[in-house]
Amino acid sequence: MTIGDHKSMKDQLDQKPNGETAKGLRFVSCWRRYPAAVTLGVLCLGLLVTVVLLILQLSQVSDLLKQQQANLTHQEDILEGQILAQRQSEKSSQESQKELKEMIETLAHKLDEKSKKLMELHRQNLNLQEVLKEAANYSVVFAENCILTAFGICQKKANLLRAQ
Repeated sequence: MTIGDHKSMKDQLDQKPNGETAKGLRFVSCWRRYPAAVTLGVLCLGLLVTVVLLILQLSQVSDLLKQQQANLTHQEDILEGQILAQRQSEKSSQESQKELKEMIETLAHKLDEKSKKLMELHRQNLNLQEVLKEAANYSVVFAENCILTAFGICQKKANLLRAQ
């Protein structure tokens, strides 16, 4: 059955046998469609309310999403600031460590020089003590030699004096 067949059957129902259209049958046909139209209207109204509610929820979700995005951006800014501060701190720490290392190396070099000087002074002190010991021994020997020589001279004079 085609669309044309359907229209011709409808036209046949709407016409009276004498050629006039039957208005009553059309009115009855309209009453049969009324519950379907009301149901369709209620469904459309429900669908419209649902769409409006979904639009409101979508708006709320969009607002929350914008707020979350703003929070994330703020947190990213804070995090970038912290990372920058940490990098600067690390750089400062590395520079301080470098300065401390240089200071330690300088002090170690100075300590090494002082230690060498101290060792030289200690060696010189030992040499001086050795020389003083030898000088003391020489003085004692010299004094003894002087005494013995003087005694020998005195003895010879005494012997000469006795012999005269």
